Amino acid sequence: MTDSVLNVVLGLVASAISAGLGWLAQSVRRRRRLGRVREFFGMPDGTECLLVVNHHAASHSSKSVSRNDVYALMELSALVKECGAHAEIVAHDQVRQGLGGKSEFCLGGPASNTRTAAHLASWLPGVDFAVQNPDGPFGDTTITVGEREFAYVHPDASPGGQTYVLLARLHPQPGSRPVFLIAGQTATSNHAAVRHLVANHRALARRHGKDGTFALVLRVVNARAYGPDVVELAADVTAAATTRTAPVAA
Repeated sequence: MTDSVLNVVLGLVASAISAGLGWLAQSVRRRRRLGRVREFFGMPDGTECLLVVNHHAASHSSKSVSRNDVYALMELSALVKECGAHAEIVAHDQVRQGLGGKSEFCLGGPASNTRTAAHLASWLPGVDFAVQNPDGPFGDTTITVGEREFAYVHPDASPGGQTYVLLARLHPQPGSRPVFLIAGQTATSNHAAVRHLVANHRALARRHGKDGTFALVLRVVNARAYGPDVVELAADVTAAATTRTAPVAA
């Protein structure tokens, strides 16, 4: 074998080894990334999770779901598929099971989701959703956490309006599967919170721990113009949300 042929062979072997090592490194990174996603959301490969669906507040049918809530469910379903888990979609008034056995994503505020109302009363007693105008739109709601208020502002009343959503991760017992609560003032804010959760889970895990409880209020910026795409953190209300409000003295 001449030197030139030997050099070609050695070059091909070196290229094959380099390509194999690069592929192996990428595979390891993908597995590690997927492992972190599964750990944060509590969805190991082959497990089941629960998607709790609210009803459309403006509809007279209990089986009607807002279009933006459907979009949010689609993005959650894609996340579940990525983790290799299996989703069970259940209406909010049909859930009859406790917490911890399955990861749960509960969509919608307490006015449209009775499961959300139960989670708030049990695990986030410092949070209150108050309808300011019973005859107004469903979004005419103020989220109160401790002494802070986050009031819905209609786009007609202010340029772009102002919409908030409570995004919380509940972990009642060590070792149990988490519950993710997405309770917004509108369906668009629900969708925005789901996108924020999926896109920023690594940052949330670093800030709050891989199995910690957190409660955040997100502000949806000009939903009429930007839809659910532009979201900012309004406040971390974990401490106030998990603290039961003291009764007012007579």
